[in-house]
Amino acid sequence: MLKEAEEHLRQYFGYDRFLDGQEKIIDKVLQHKRVMGIMPTGGGKSVCYQIPSLIHDGITIVISPLISLMKDQVDEVREAGLSATYINSSLSYEETRDRMKGLQNKEYSLLYLAPERLGHTEFLKQLKNVPVSLIAIDEAHCLSQWGHDFRPSYMDIPKFLDFVGKDISVLALTATATPQVATDICRALSIPDEDVVKTGFARKNLTFSVVKGQDRDAYTIDYVKKHRGQPGIIYATTRKEVERLHQRLEKENIQAEKYHGGMGADERASGQERFVYDEVDVMVATTAFGMGINKSNVRFVLHAQMPRNIESYYQEAGRAGRDGAESDCVLLFAPQDIQTHQFLIDQSRLDDQRKENEYQKLRQMVNYCHSEDCLQNQILSYFGDVAEEPCGICLHCTDNRSLQDVTRDAQMVFSCVKRMRERYGKTLVTQVLTGSSNQKIRQFRLNTLSTYGLLKKQPQKNVTEFIDFLVAHEYLALSEGAYPVLKLANRALDVLQGKAKVMKKETLVAKTTFNEDPLFEEMRQLRLSLAKQHEIAPYMVFSDQTLKELCTYLPESEPEMLKIKGIGQQKLETFGHEFLEVMKRYKTEAQQEKV
Repeated sequence: MLKEAEEHLRQYFGYDRFLDGQEKIIDKVLQHKRVMGIMPTGGGKSVCYQIPSLIHDGITIVISPLISLMKDQVDEVREAGLSATYINSSLSYEETRDRMKGLQNKEYSLLYLAPERLGHTEFLKQLKNVPVSLIAIDEAHCLSQWGHDFRPSYMDIPKFLDFVGKDISVLALTATATPQVATDICRALSIPDEDVVKTGFARKNLTFSVVKGQDRDAYTIDYVKKHRGQPGIIYATTRKEVERLHQRLEKENIQAEKYHGGMGADERASGQERFVYDEVDVMVATTAFGMGINKSNVRFVLHAQMPRNIESYYQEAGRAGRDGAESDCVLLFAPQDIQTHQFLIDQSRLDDQRKENEYQKLRQMVNYCHSEDCLQNQILSYFGDVAEEPCGICLHCTDNRSLQDVTRDAQMVFSCVKRMRERYGKTLVTQVLTGSSNQKIRQFRLNTLSTYGLLKKQPQKNVTEFIDFLVAHEYLALSEGAYPVLKLANRALDVLQGKAKVMKKETLVAKTTFNEDPLFEEMRQLRLSLAKQHEIAPYMVFSDQTLKELCTYLPESEPEMLKIKGIGQQKLETFGHEFLEVMKRYKTEAQQEKV
């Protein structure tokens, strides 16, 4: 059966060989085993149930947590030539009834299903007449109460498996499972240890960076301007921050969409569609956005604030580069992010044990931001994965910025904080150092301090950023509470006593990345035009990686096009002719220029 699976991989998906782990998982699924696949985003998890759906006699049910993702998933597999449908609460009673009839008549091989549907008595009654061969559980970490995205509706899955029958295959898939979460999933679904396939969490095409102690808005705007024409997501923690960032980008004449829970459903859907369909390059969103899209050509993910835990961060950052092309994941860290998350955890309705677990995860996230070691390896270690050597591409592995000795300025800041008795916040400390004469300074007689005006030659903005740098590098600490005050950390005491220096790297500047290949741009425009004609997202036509291979090899016939990764028979018949014409014209023009 594996030979048949390889033939389907070529015919429907346009690949000659399976990615790491896919063949092993598919082999176990075809043997009607209960299997768990732990594979990184972009590792080809969906192929592990899509190919068995073509081989099994019965249908494959895919339990997926987000309604907004299902239509894209179904559209994508249909373009590849598979028969698929979905059932969720977005459908009317008549639509659901018609699709159930279609399933009973064996019109579909794949059914995408919302987990909430598992508790509907009428649905279960109708499903009794549908032969089921495989249950695939996407985002399986939602089964674990210790996972970052626990969904109570997922707890109905074990009962559903008993209802469907014991002789079917079961496949649990996740990209973000710590050892504890993986154990929870296996226990809930009765998956033996020998049937857990783990391919590792490394994403070799992603470059991870942590930017701290800098103006986050300035970096974000500079980065986006230098990556014009490349799709990217900017994540913010709150709705208010999404709105603010969106307005900042628009002021800079950067076209962007926004997405958060405070917007109307139609407005959110419209913005998401424009982003998915490559009509706008940048999406500013809360973390509610992202799981609902399958867009493969996201070239960067910027986190405007630090996420609460590493699982969330890796899942969100991992939405970059799903097509395997090089992409950036940048986390913009500031110490106040820690307080925001501490407040949200404290105000939550979680029990004490769950709260302590969340605090521990937050501490691990903070440690990641402060680490000077390989960032990819820090993430792998969190998930219980061991890397033999540094990744060689993250910021810490490649950072060659020069260091500047800023000890004297740092000592002035520390002295000022100490003379202000560690009772004031960043704003007031900055005003004292720059010699401000506002009413509050005079009222508290802070203008009489010996540190008053020590940095008066510098703009307040620069001094504020410098204090942020000192906090980010743990020379200063911020107290908890609604009005945090600056306090000296142990590292600062060594600097004040002349036992240590403070060295600051040059300000990190985003690198310019523009695509200069005119053929690739022409291919992108053709892809967009074809996508609109077929009412699908452009990445469903061909991925960026497939377009780049076409530009490199310039196939001259349909059989030659089938050798390009990502082009199967169905897509060749649907889209191949138009792309061949573009490449033929490009070759002709190139030859004429030589003459």
